[in-house]
Amino acid sequence: MTLHTNPNKPVDEKLYSRQLYVMGHEAQRRMMSSRAVLVGVSGLGVEIAKNIILAGISSVTLCDPCPPTSFDLGGNFYLSEDDLTAQKGSRAELCREQLAALNEYVKVDVASNVSSLRDEEPLLHLVDGASCVVVTVPLPYSLLCAINDKCRAANACFIYTLTTGVFGQVFCDFGTSFVVSDKDGENPATSQVENILTSNPAVVKVLEDQGRHGLETGDRVTLSKVKGLDGILSVTTKSYEVKVTGPFTFELIGVDASQCSEAASQGYITQVKTPVTMSFKSYREALEQPGELMMSDFAKFDRPALLHLAYRALASYAESQQQPGGMTMMEYPNPGDESAARTVLELARSMDADKILENNPAAAERIILRLASGAKSILSPMCATLGGIVGQEVLKACSGKFTPINGFFYFDADECLPDAPLPLADVAPTGTSRYDSTVAVFGKEAQQKLLDLNYFLIGAGAIGCEMLKNWALMGVACGEKGKIHITDMDRIEKSNLSRQFLFRNSDINEFKSATAARAAQTMNPHMNIVSYQEKVGADTEDIFGDDFYDKLSGVCTALDNVEARLYVDQRCLFYRLPMLESGTLGTKGNTQVVIPHVTENYGATRDPPEKSIPVCTLKNFPNQIQHTLQWARDYFEGEFKQRAEDVNSYLSNPDYAASLAGQQNTKIDTVMSIRKTLVDERPVSFEDCVVWARLKFETLFNNQIRQLLYNFPEDQVTSSGTKFWSGSKRCPKPLVFNLNDKCEDAQMRNHFDFIVAAANLRAQMFGIKGRTDEEYFAEVLQNVIVPDFTPQEGVRIASTDAEAKEDNTQPTGGDSDELEAQQILESLPRPGELAGFKLNPIEFDKDMDDHMLFVTACSNLRALNYSIPTEDTHRSRAIAGRIIPAIATTTALVTGLVCLELYKIIGTAQKELKIDAYKNGFVNLAIPFMTLSEPTPPAKTKAILKGEEWNWTAWDSLDMNMGDITLAEFLQYFETEYNLDVSMISHGVSILFSFFANPKKLEERKKMKMSEVVTSITKKEFPPNQLFIILEIIANDIETDEEVELPYVKYRFR
Repeated sequence: MTLHTNPNKPVDEKLYSRQLYVMGHEAQRRMMSSRAVLVGVSGLGVEIAKNIILAGISSVTLCDPCPPTSFDLGGNFYLSEDDLTAQKGSRAELCREQLAALNEYVKVDVASNVSSLRDEEPLLHLVDGASCVVVTVPLPYSLLCAINDKCRAANACFIYTLTTGVFGQVFCDFGTSFVVSDKDGENPATSQVENILTSNPAVVKVLEDQGRHGLETGDRVTLSKVKGLDGILSVTTKSYEVKVTGPFTFELIGVDASQCSEAASQGYITQVKTPVTMSFKSYREALEQPGELMMSDFAKFDRPALLHLAYRALASYAESQQQPGGMTMMEYPNPGDESAARTVLELARSMDADKILENNPAAAERIILRLASGAKSILSPMCATLGGIVGQEVLKACSGKFTPINGFFYFDADECLPDAPLPLADVAPTGTSRYDSTVAVFGKEAQQKLLDLNYFLIGAGAIGCEMLKNWALMGVACGEKGKIHITDMDRIEKSNLSRQFLFRNSDINEFKSATAARAAQTMNPHMNIVSYQEKVGADTEDIFGDDFYDKLSGVCTALDNVEARLYVDQRCLFYRLPMLESGTLGTKGNTQVVIPHVTENYGATRDPPEKSIPVCTLKNFPNQIQHTLQWARDYFEGEFKQRAEDVNSYLSNPDYAASLAGQQNTKIDTVMSIRKTLVDERPVSFEDCVVWARLKFETLFNNQIRQLLYNFPEDQVTSSGTKFWSGSKRCPKPLVFNLNDKCEDAQMRNHFDFIVAAANLRAQMFGIKGRTDEEYFAEVLQNVIVPDFTPQEGVRIASTDAEAKEDNTQPTGGDSDELEAQQILESLPRPGELAGFKLNPIEFDKDMDDHMLFVTACSNLRALNYSIPTEDTHRSRAIAGRIIPAIATTTALVTGLVCLELYKIIGTAQKELKIDAYKNGFVNLAIPFMTLSEPTPPAKTKAILKGEEWNWTAWDSLDMNMGDITLAEFLQYFETEYNLDVSMISHGVSILFSFFANPKKLEERKKMKMSEVVTSITKKEFPPNQLFIILEIIANDIETDEEVELPYVKYRFR
């Protein structure tokens, strides 16, 4: 299958910013040239449509002439209860307008010529011109085969997917020769050359301090900036096959370097991603011979084959249901219809040629009966889960990027289900309620529990929006006793719109939390929700304090940083609340369910911290683009933010000299910077800003490099006799300014871009109007006089990180520096002379194009100094802005998995859940891969209390709810209740009681209330909403005199 694209089609990088770091420009353009047909717009259909429209494919045709039912409302967020009786149109017609509003670049239309989902000819006609056809409702076998055959003939991809209660099915057929341009989406492996030997074949050794090369035999690589080997590897576009000989070495097949005069030192290696061609079976073939089925849960290794059989039986049952006149109804059993469910079971037995049901008959029968009984149910979490998976499969079909599911994939969450069928009266649908689907599977009692939930949702970004949508359809906090609290400090930006689907263009600059809350209430007007614009942390415990958490059922995080997650985790531990955690990174996603006393908490295991870049590497010896980008960003902050803030501080602080007292090592630098900015280099026109930018170019990219080479000449050797400029130290070269210069790798005019960006940022800082026309810059730059450079003697440059740290701790020039700083301060204009004058500090913002133009140009120029491959603005933005790649499909999937855990947390009827019923998830939609696993139980600590063993965990504490008792009563309580002699009590960093303290003071404190003891020592009053005091104690068993290791004391004083 050949995918076509228009290479000149513009991509809206503002809208698709985060998604482009997942898909790339080429794949995005292919998607923008593709059309998808969606047959069925119930819950799963609308989820898939939402995801692919947000992703930006060219057009979507909705085909569903059926009227909505109450079951649809369990998963379709654009249908309402009024649509069941108003007869305003079909499911496709009712959803089209709101789907179209998701993305102005995507055409969404309805297949108006299809009057029935049994009419073969008009359905087959829809395949013409489509890149992908997705069927999301049950269709007769013959019709599915006909559509699949037509797709194969028309070179279109075919997907058939269903959700039935807590079970789901996906089938993909992308033809006999589907080309995958990038099988996994991972960045190509990169490494740096340490040396390449003059051998046949050439042997490459990479720098070990940069990590393993990550290559496999048979991979292909390109090499660039190679120094040596007589230039035989100078063609950067040529690729070479490798044979791996070790984690840091490999051979270049076919490269004979034996005749070269010198070995190579330094260079860059980049893996070349090669396309893969895949072949698929047709639906007809795969149904009979499915082959190896993709796993989602290795604890259910036999489940995929069982579900394949069960879905065949369910389809056979549906086809047997006919209307008067013989037309197939494709009707599934009604909820609670035990007779119909057993008919499906008998059909499965009759089809079981492989004796699948004989492996574990009771368990297999239960699965088939539960599947049949809840088959009509459309649950939002299942639609979100399958909608994320299938949405990504559609994008694969349109773009050729990532590995598709080959054949069938089955998913289930049967752990949510009751062990025995619920009575018919408890699951019978009303025909008019949004909650008919939930009731059909879990019963009325479970639905009421959802309605009464009180949850705290922290974050209203991509995950937060998807979570609110799911909760609105599930009925979370939609009862009289329920309430959702949602908080997010951020405002809506354009880049949010490609995955945070509750927001529209008209919402840009509005608060996310308030906008998301309103959108969720539109989906379900009964939702009780309160929005905040507050950060969750120690400084907002006056808002989110004891009284707040005391009323919650649980917490759901939708955060983008670990620090905030760890804080929330500690809150959940303290208040013993369930925590639902999830996160995404491009096509990867993870979920974690945290259950009090059952699972470990989120912070129990952590990833190692990121390695920081050594100071001397940043300052003088960069060897990667990450180094130069960090340097450029640091320079931006210092030049356009810190300098302006220092000047403003001087102008606004009457006692500025005294405020410098704590800056002994940087005081002289600070006042010299103020003098330069305010006096020596203060511009009065934009022309002055251009001249300043040109001189900065010379200083940064020529003079400083020449000074470095003066200190460390190219031929310098170390005390051990090795070349100084070797290994990761790359010998730099000064740049000669050329307005028309364009770099080879990124094809950017870095010289010109630096001058334009720097001059305009300088002008903005001083409130001067800028300009960008090239003719003006060319004219001004012709007249700039650049002073000649003379290297300075005695300049110390740190060559190692240890030397850099030593330099930072060295005292400055003492009294002479103090005197010079004072003289500079006295020479500055008095603040009163500049009344009203103020600079504009510029905070770096990765989404501001002029900021990124400067950082990219600055980074690339430094990269050119050190022969490091340059990067364009798009890639530089990702690195400098630390952008997390994101796409709507992964977000939908992880929120679906999280909400399935919520069903378990509320308590499933007739079933006591143990740890093996809960599931943590990890997915990678690119491969594709999914694994659900049992959470880890909390670690236990052994203690002996009153002669009995107590194994306590991080969830445990010694709870005291006796009112605000005295310290003496507190000590007596532990002696009486636990047979413990308390020797020390602390609160935070304050010691409240210790055996070695002044006896007189101890006797005084023993008469005080515990809250009074705390306030008297900490000198801080308790907030009015604080109910608990956390106390740590050291105590010994009275009988054995051995110290007993104990958890903290949770003391309720109000």
